[in-house]
Amino acid sequence: MTGLRSAGLRSAGRRPASSPWPLGRIIGGTVLFMALFSLAAAVTGVLALTHLDNERQQIETTIDPAALEAQQLYSALLNQETGVRGYALSAKPAFLAPYNEGYAAEQAVVVQLKKLMPELPAASATDLQQTLLQAHDWRTRYAQPTIKQIQASGKPVVSPDILAGKAEFDALRVKFALFESDISSTRGQALNSLDDASNELHVALLAIAIGLAVVVAGLALVLRATAIRPVHVLAAEARRVADGDFGHEVAQTGPREIRELGADVNTMRMRILQELSAVRAANEALAAHAAELQRSNAELEQFAYVASHDLQEPLRKVTSFCQLLQRRYGGQLDEKADQYIDFAVDGAKRMQVLINDLLAFSRAGRSAEELGPVACDEALAGATANLSTQIGQAGAVIEAGTLPVVRAQLTLLSVVFQNLIGNALKFKGEQPPRIVVTAVREGAFWLFSVTDNGIGIDPQYADRVFLIFQRLHDRAAYPGTGIGLAMCRKIIDYFGGRIWLDTGVGDGARFCFTVPALSDAALSDAALSNAALSNAALSNAALSNAALSNDRGTDG
Repeated sequence: MTGLRSAGLRSAGRRPASSPWPLGRIIGGTVLFMALFSLAAAVTGVLALTHLDNERQQIETTIDPAALEAQQLYSALLNQETGVRGYALSAKPAFLAPYNEGYAAEQAVVVQLKKLMPELPAASATDLQQTLLQAHDWRTRYAQPTIKQIQASGKPVVSPDILAGKAEFDALRVKFALFESDISSTRGQALNSLDDASNELHVALLAIAIGLAVVVAGLALVLRATAIRPVHVLAAEARRVADGDFGHEVAQTGPREIRELGADVNTMRMRILQELSAVRAANEALAAHAAELQRSNAELEQFAYVASHDLQEPLRKVTSFCQLLQRRYGGQLDEKADQYIDFAVDGAKRMQVLINDLLAFSRAGRSAEELGPVACDEALAGATANLSTQIGQAGAVIEAGTLPVVRAQLTLLSVVFQNLIGNALKFKGEQPPRIVVTAVREGAFWLFSVTDNGIGIDPQYADRVFLIFQRLHDRAAYPGTGIGLAMCRKIIDYFGGRIWLDTGVGDGARFCFTVPALSDAALSDAALSNAALSNAALSNAALSNAALSNDRGTDG
């Protein structure tokens, strides 16, 4: 089987033949094609839009202003004819004002028309020139001689002369009509060109839209066939392997990158098979070790039972008889005998304390009770109640802020507070002990600190103090077995937190430890549970009061 796996690993590790169209080239070609199409579409649209804008500009900046100036020129010529005719009939100078105004307006209009003429057809310029020549002839042959004649005689002109002037002006009208017809024809052609340019723009935009749809659809089909479908196939194959079918060989199809990815998945699959075999062997060894550990734990339980029952009885007997020997024969033997008896009594007592501490240490964290909401003020109150005698003798002051509800066990948390406060009482300084307990929320944990003003601990022993049976002082000066802080660490580890000595404190000592905080839902459930317990207590009290009332009524 190992040979097959090795062969499979080698075959899976070999790279397949490279596809002539790798995924990068497919995507690059698609992007390039889209870029070229977009460029062509943009150029086509810009050309069509430029053509439309040029036609519009031709009308707005040249043809329409020329048509407007032509109307103003006709009005100026008409005012000249009207003024001369009125002056000829009445011989009053006031009637000559329209002629003068029309002539001045004609000069201004001619200046503007000559600026526009280069942009108009040549025929329009020729007709304008002939119109202006005809107007000059009319003024030279009729208007100016008539004005001079009237100014010299002061009398109106007779009708035949007026009719001759009208005939001259009608010829001028014919010339102007040709010029105006040229402007109108040019404007009509420009409007038709503008419509054609607009249609060209619409056709270009429609062609771009249709072309874009066709290109997108075509590229989508190409990408689906060459890239997306092979990815889906690879994903399905990988899911099959991920579901546990590690013996299934992943198909290698599609672009080069996807084939290489399939080869990598096969390599990973074969390595998983190897690792799985190793894990199974490790699990078997672990199961054997677990069975051995279970047997060892059973022996440890048996030892704890023996230590708590079988060893305690002879030890109590030794202690009792040593104490009887001390009371009955104390002072009757020599000094050496009394000293030996004291040693025996003291050793028996210390052995009993040591056995009890060892039992407590071995049982810490092995309770069947699950971790749950624990009010830290209750745990602290239980610890101070157990140490009330030592607190009173030392004159200690214990200060505690607002303590939270955490995820722990009430009994074990009380043991932690009791050991830390007991150490602060034991290793006190010259001043009465002052112990401060605080709690601060830090993420998913509550950080507790127990600070005292005692003799403190050298920072070099920050780790040693938590080891079992490790003492920093002589037993005669500070009694104890050296198990308390080790038990605190074991309990806090069981809670899922950690405990340490704060080496940054100058005077005294400060122990810090963390305990997991409760979620909001767990806190709500704990509050409801406490409320239910309080209501039950109130109900029991009410029933008791009712029973007492009934008893008093009966006695009375």
